[in-house]
Amino acid sequence: MSNTISIRKGLDIRLVGEATTEIKDIPVSKTVCLSPADFHGLIPKMVVKEGASVKVGDTVFFDKKNEKVKFVSPASGTIKEIVRAEKRRIVQIIIESDSKQTCKKFKVKKISDTTRDEMLDLLMESGIWPSVKQRPLDIIADPSNEPKGIFVSSFDSSPLAPDYSFILGEQMEQVQMGLNALNLLAEGKVHLSSRPNSAFSKMENVKHHTITGSHPAGNIGTQIHHIDPVNKGEFVWCINIQDVAAIGKLLQTGTVDAKKCIAITGSEISSPTYLNIHAGSSMSDILKDNVKGENVRYISGNVLTGDQKSIDDYIGYYHNQVTVIPEGNEYKFFLTTGWLGLGFDKFSNSRLFPTFLLPKSKKFVLDTNTNGEERAFVVTGELEKVFPFDILPMHLTKAAITDDIDGMENLGIYEVAPEDFALCEYVCTTKINIQEKIRQGLDLIASECM
Repeated sequence: MSNTISIRKGLDIRLVGEATTEIKDIPVSKTVCLSPADFHGLIPKMVVKEGASVKVGDTVFFDKKNEKVKFVSPASGTIKEIVRAEKRRIVQIIIESDSKQTCKKFKVKKISDTTRDEMLDLLMESGIWPSVKQRPLDIIADPSNEPKGIFVSSFDSSPLAPDYSFILGEQMEQVQMGLNALNLLAEGKVHLSSRPNSAFSKMENVKHHTITGSHPAGNIGTQIHHIDPVNKGEFVWCINIQDVAAIGKLLQTGTVDAKKCIAITGSEISSPTYLNIHAGSSMSDILKDNVKGENVRYISGNVLTGDQKSIDDYIGYYHNQVTVIPEGNEYKFFLTTGWLGLGFDKFSNSRLFPTFLLPKSKKFVLDTNTNGEERAFVVTGELEKVFPFDILPMHLTKAAITDDIDGMENLGIYEVAPEDFALCEYVCTTKINIQEKIRQGLDLIASECM
């Protein structure tokens, strides 16, 4: 029996450049990257040295705080370079791939014959565990904590997001095996959220929840808040539906499937589509001959929460999408496209521009220009319109800015992650980087209260 939840607050940003329903395969990149910077708060300890040979699934480094949490190579080949920053901090491990793509074999058993501890050890040894994140703090889940539930969202509502029903249409068996494995870790408390009439609504051994409404309806934080909120001292785990399928493949084959399907999107993409790639692939190989202009912003992820990259960089570990949009650093004539223009080409969450009269099917080409600089943080009521939590976003943000620990705890910091404030950051006229402030607040809570 499905529980239907209607999200009444939010905003769908309608952008040009949605991926077509076609999946293409590309060869493994000449070099792939495993970046400790993708894992917030991680202190890596290297296992291999430059020049060492690795297989898919071989351990490259582990978490210094918990040696059982391992990070494995997404491709077979040779460790080409270990890139370090200030104080010898490791920021990238570059792996030169070979043509064989040999995989390390792991010992697996039937789920019915596997204990919880054995499943945890398998997921950590195979390097899939970093895909499991926890609330509070939005970091890699601590396997020593007992979660009160595991949450899986089968859809993404962010701008130009990939369609997981399409991507995983032929992998439902592996998805079910992955969900069965998660049941071992949370004593049957696995929550699966889907859109109405989703293909995932037939999954077994989960508690189904049907979600309707605008973005951020697909955010796991929104779903947790409306299903089973997190209180101080409690933990919940969450994982992407593609990573659930990866667990199923591991149990089925005994090897790590380092491939995943991503959406190539954005108005500056010539042919928006889906690509099967290896994790950590280079942006140049992913976007080869598929970008219209030169003055563009490359984003690993979506436009609200993704990371800015260069064409010579690599896709992020947690990202299932690459977006390319115009860079907003060109002057606009104030009478036509500037602040005195009529705004028929502008998208707005308010009725400032006449485009609110156009049909909802109208899509827009937006650039990165913030149309203003950071200014005084004043109460406008804008944030509350797009924030579907029973939390005061303006007050919580102010508490995070001022390092007010008591204020953050009383206002619900344990429930949220930076991505939950992405829309707030988009609509806020003060131009403050709210996601960054929330992350700083979470780091303070982690150091002082956890």
